[in-house]
Amino acid sequence: MECPYCGRREAIARNKTSLLAEQSFEAHLNEKHTQLAALSGQAVEVQCPGCRARFTFEPPTVAGKCAFCNTNIVAQPRTASPVVTPGGVVPFTIGQRQAREKVSEWLRQRWFAPKGLKRLSQHAGLQGIYLPFWTYDCKTCSQYRGKRGDRHTRTETYTMTDNDGRTITDTREVVETHWTRVSGSVDYAFDDVLVAAAESVDQNHLRAVEGWDLSELAPYNASYLSGFKVQRYQINLKEGFERAKKKMETEIRRAVECKIGGDEQCIDSLSTSYSLSTSYSDITFKHILLPVWTGAYEFKGRRYTIVVNGQSGKVCGDRPFSWLQIALAILVAIVILGILVSVL
Repeated sequence: MECPYCGRREAIARNKTSLLAEQSFEAHLNEKHTQLAALSGQAVEVQCPGCRARFTFEPPTVAGKCAFCNTNIVAQPRTASPVVTPGGVVPFTIGQRQAREKVSEWLRQRWFAPKGLKRLSQHAGLQGIYLPFWTYDCKTCSQYRGKRGDRHTRTETYTMTDNDGRTITDTREVVETHWTRVSGSVDYAFDDVLVAAAESVDQNHLRAVEGWDLSELAPYNASYLSGFKVQRYQINLKEGFERAKKKMETEIRRAVECKIGGDEQCIDSLSTSYSLSTSYSDITFKHILLPVWTGAYEFKGRRYTIVVNGQSGKVCGDRPFSWLQIALAILVAIVILGILVSVL
């Protein structure tokens, strides 16, 4: 941490050798066992009157504008409500100046961007905010039935009539697939299935900037919040696990196809039991905070949002198009095509 007035720096104690504790999923479904606490003793909370997002920050940081919709926040902050205690946090490695540079570079690579957009984007108010995520570990057992396809080649004799009316006999190679019924089960262990617990930020943008290095997770320390806001989770622990299941299904299907083997696979049925008490073992979770820079700017009366990964610098966002440039490009393409057709 660095004081903006005197420049004094103070290192945040960070013990990377300590492992982040996994929490029991079943125990935390029972409210009596849920560990709830404020993010820090000084944390205050506000709700955006526009998008209704709730986020936390520490004084002397002020609410200012909403990090998601750019709405001015006029409500008085109140003491932050308790949440499931975060287990870890990935600190910001991309500063605000670097984030602006990443946005400028991203815009330079956009085709058909209107004139003045790049200059206007420099005034976009990027805000640093920690977004909440759940990670899940578990083991699954899946029963499947399907077919395995093995390709083989055989030589086929055929006859045809040529242009002179003569009958010609020849051979050709034909590829055929032989299908065999299969069934069985697949065991799969999942580690750190990541699920975003905030819906205020555009989910497509968030997926586009993913690629978090969770090996950089540090045990939660309220000092990391200094100068940043924290989004309160909107997806609870149970709903987050339902979303994690959808991610797991993709990996399970790949594992089943790999076990079936052959050249082609056809899965008739894939039955994965999601009974928390019997079919899953070692179900654990972590509540973690990941860093992003978010911003919004207006262009010709319309608002556009940008998201920057605060660890890797990946950028994704909305952008306007110059329809004049697009029309000129189409016209040039038509002219070139006409020239090529006339030459041919």
